[in-house]
Amino acid sequence: MTAVALFGAGRIGKIHAANLAAQPGARLKYVVDTHQPSAQELAAQYGASVCDIDSALADPEVGAVVIASSTDTHADLILRAAARGKAIFCEKPVDLTLERARQCAAAVKEAGVACLIGFQRRYDPTFAAVKARIEAGEIGQPEVLVVTSRDPGAPPVDYIKRSGGIFKDMLIHDFDICRWILADEAVSVQATASVLTDPAIGEAGDADTTAVTIRTRSGRLCQINTSRRAAYGYDQRFEVLGSLGMLQAGNHRPTEVTAYGGQHVSTDLPEHFFLERYRAAYALEMAHFFDVVQRGVTPRTTVEDGVKALELADAATRSWQENRLISL
Repeated sequence: MTAVALFGAGRIGKIHAANLAAQPGARLKYVVDTHQPSAQELAAQYGASVCDIDSALADPEVGAVVIASSTDTHADLILRAAARGKAIFCEKPVDLTLERARQCAAAVKEAGVACLIGFQRRYDPTFAAVKARIEAGEIGQPEVLVVTSRDPGAPPVDYIKRSGGIFKDMLIHDFDICRWILADEAVSVQATASVLTDPAIGEAGDADTTAVTIRTRSGRLCQINTSRRAAYGYDQRFEVLGSLGMLQAGNHRPTEVTAYGGQHVSTDLPEHFFLERYRAAYALEMAHFFDVVQRGVTPRTTVEDGVKALELADAATRSWQENRLISL
C-alpha cells in the first residue's frame, strides 16, 4: 500500500484525489492546502487527514506526493519531496523560470526518484492512438503538425497576472504535444500574439490569442494557434501530415448523435472544458503514475519533458515580446 500526500485541494486537486482513490494499493493519507475548509472537505471525502507541508513530507509512510497546488509552489515542493525520496507527480509547469525548473530536474536526478509532470494530453486515448499509428509507420515520416487549442473563456485577470503568461500557462501543453508527436527537438520559435477578447488581459501584460511556428532539428514544422475564447466550447484538435498520408485528432462531444432536419444537420458542441474533455486522460495518467511507483514502469512524462516544454514557452514569450525569431 502506497500512502500519498496531496498538495492542493482545488479544482484539479479534486480530480486527482478521485483518481487516486480508484488506484489499487494507493491510499490518500494527507491533504495539504492553505485554504483549510477546502482541505478538510476533500480529506473527509476520502478518509484522509489535513496537515502541513513539513508533517506530510516527514512521514516515512508517505511514498508518493501529488502536487496540484498553485504554480508558485511547484518547484519548492518538488525539491523538498525529492530530498525526502518521495515519488512525485506534479502539475505543469515545473516552474515559471527555466533556472528553477532545471534545478528541480537536477535534484530529481540526484535523488533517483520518479517525477512525472502532468501533461495529461499524452494519455488521452484519441491523441495516444494518433501517436501509436505514427510510430507504426501509417503516414510515413511526419513532416507538419498543426495544433488548434482554444479555451471557451479566459480565466480571471487576477489569475492571469500570476500565471506567467499565455505561453507558459496555456501553450505549454501544446509545446509538449509538438515534442511528443514529432519526436524531435526545436531549433527555432517564431511567435506572435494579440489581445482580442478582453482589454484587461492586455493591461495585465498578457495576450489571449497566439500563433506560433516551430522548426525542428530535422526540418519538421509545427504551427500552433490558440485563443482564450471559443464560443462553441473547448476546441482541442491537431493533424499530422506525413510522407504517406495524414492523421487527424478531433474534438470530443458529449454524445455522437447527429440530427438531420430539413434546414440543417447538427451534432453536439465539443465538451465544454478541460475537466470534461480530459476526464479519461486524467484517470489514465494517475494509473500510470502508480504503475511507475509500484511496478517500476518507465515514466511517459518526466521532469525533463517539463523543462523542455518550458524552454519552448520561454522562447515563444521572448519571440512575441521582442518581435523576432528565437533560435534554440
